[in-house]
Amino acid sequence: MKLAWIMWLATVLPPQSADSLCLSTTVYLEARDQSLRGQKAVAEVALRRRDSGLWGDTVCEVVTARSQFAPTLVSPRTRLNNTRAWNHALNVAFDAERNWALPPGQRREVVPGASHFHAHAIAQPSWRNAYRVATIGDHTFLKVQSLKPRRS
Repeated sequence: MKLAWIMWLATVLPPQSADSLCLSTTVYLEARDQSLRGQKAVAEVALRRRDSGLWGDTVCEVVTARSQFAPTLVSPRTRLNNTRAWNHALNVAFDAERNWALPPGQRREVVPGASHFHAHAIAQPSWRNAYRVATIGDHTFLKVQSLKPRRS
């Protein structure tokens, strides 16, 4: 299936389902060739950003914020045709959402405090020298800024 179709589908689904679809798509595009730990870390960064409200109020808004995650960086014609990796990305996203729904002190965080990441082979962002939380596979996870959940 094509990325454009998936992102359109996210616009017509109920918010929670849309967010799961957007998070799964991001995990697939950003980290399908990474370890389970690396995939969880990508999901965690997106969820942490959603909680901060700085990039949007939903996961879909966060991962489609201009030039932030793969859904806006790759061609809308990109095909997500690795069924095995897609199913795995769905499971990672659902698990990450369940984990993130726990109170902060009970979450199993992979990259505590990480607000950004970059793939070594693709990006050399200006913030790449920020505090390094972890390197997992070919991604480095960084704490570029302190993200605090917005107040309800």
